[in-house]
Amino acid sequence: MNGLKGLHHVTAITSSAEKNYEFFTYVLGMRLVKKTVNQDDIQTYHLFFADDKGSAGTDMTFFDFPGIPKGSHGTNELYKTGFRVPSDDALDYWQKRFDRLKVQNSGIKEVFGKKTLSFADFDDQQYMLVSDEHNEGVPAGTPWQDGPIPLEYAITGLGPLHIRIEPFDGFKEILEKAFEFKEIDADGSLHLFEVGEGGNGAQIIVEKNVVLPPAQQGYGTVHHMAFRVEDRDAIEHWIERLHGFGFQTSGYVDRFYFKSLYVRTGPQILFELATDGPGFMDDEPYETLGEKLALPPKLEPKREEIEQYVRHIDTVRSTKTIEKEYE
Repeated sequence: MNGLKGLHHVTAITSSAEKNYEFFTYVLGMRLVKKTVNQDDIQTYHLFFADDKGSAGTDMTFFDFPGIPKGSHGTNELYKTGFRVPSDDALDYWQKRFDRLKVQNSGIKEVFGKKTLSFADFDDQQYMLVSDEHNEGVPAGTPWQDGPIPLEYAITGLGPLHIRIEPFDGFKEILEKAFEFKEIDADGSLHLFEVGEGGNGAQIIVEKNVVLPPAQQGYGTVHHMAFRVEDRDAIEHWIERLHGFGFQTSGYVDRFYFKSLYVRTGPQILFELATDGPGFMDDEPYETLGEKLALPPKLEPKREEIEQYVRHIDTVRSTKTIEKEYE
């Protein structure tokens, strides 16, 4: 099976790996499953937050490029990252939690028939919780068992991603013809596209926006988004397919935790296709995922150099008891 299966991960840029770790761990209750470095820039942390097992389709990852300026939101960007929660009741829990913790949020609203709750972090990075109440399609992940969020309310994976784009017609054609997405709904300037098994774990919302200035990438913005493919054979299929549509690609890239292919699909819109495996469990035990600085084999000989570049961040959780926080 060579088609896109759904969302794989979203990678964004943070001003502070430390604040990012605190927010995702203790506010959002997502599990840090890998603390590593950007394989193309070894002075930069790369943190992976996901479900309990680090499943493909559940992870949001962050770079903290030294000295990078703050980004600005606008058109031609992946504007907002969605996360799935089990039910409408979960959104009520989260709104109370955000209000108590003073997390900026817009209140519960309906988008394409689903209840959602948009919010932002300390960098003005934009997110949205989406209820799985009536969802079908890509299965949800497993909530972090030892995190602070009661399991019946916890985040279980990536939900629809909200993209703003100025050249909408051209981008729609790329999605449908090259990547085999289908437009399944529209509401004014918003268009809902779906791929693979469908549902919240395989959807993107594309907003035609010709009013805002172009977004500027920096901390507080998304770097790229990735979609799931089965294996190396599927990557090779997509290299050939995308070249047939006239795209220049990165070619095959081995990221150790998954295999990848990168292609720029529009102004500032970078797509990655990434394999479901081998995943994050091969080089660390389940109990202590994300607690040490993990390096892929090709970077292990540079460990001493890398540890001088990146400051120490204490991410040990296996020795702590994190109480569930019922509101």
